[in-house]
Amino acid sequence: MARVQLSLFDAPPALPEGLRYAEGVISASEADRLVEAFADLPFEAFDFHGFKGNRRVVSFGWRYDFSAATLKGAEPMPAFLGAARRAAADFAGVNPAGLEHAMVTEYAPGAGIGWHRDRPEFDKVIGLSLVSPAVLRLRRREGVSWRRASLPLEPRSAYLLDGPARLDWQHSIAPGERLRYSVTFRTFR
Repeated sequence: MARVQLSLFDAPPALPEGLRYAEGVISASEADRLVEAFADLPFEAFDFHGFKGNRRVVSFGWRYDFSAATLKGAEPMPAFLGAARRAAADFAGVNPAGLEHAMVTEYAPGAGIGWHRDRPEFDKVIGLSLVSPAVLRLRRREGVSWRRASLPLEPRSAYLLDGPARLDWQHSIAPGERLRYSVTFRTFR
């Protein structure tokens, strides 16, 4: 059986259409300010039908209640998220007011997110990554196997899931070795 070895000059696997990424979307001082504000948030373990995840979350504007399979109102968007919301909106090319949902997630060492698609009520998904690097993994069923891709996320970077990347692909976050935070903004369909 012949083996194929890629050289250092071979192109990496293509990322899904509709996935955008940029580094340095927020400043270092803004990232520090956000992380300081997170210390006062009422984080709770992520709850998926009674299963408690090893990441902690707090939602603003709206929250999805998996037990009731419905969206529910949440605390209003706090002022401390204003600059991050504007930066995420600028990056995604949307009006900041259209980012009606925000979720701050705290990932302890070893925490990640399993394979999923965001709820169909949501449209664009914009994630801001803070404190330490992470890997965004993507997969799409192709026949009996999966087409896969991955994207390293640097602190202060942003990614956008839109179009096919949002609708046709599942995504997950690989467990990390260090504390990490993210702020995920979503628009509605």
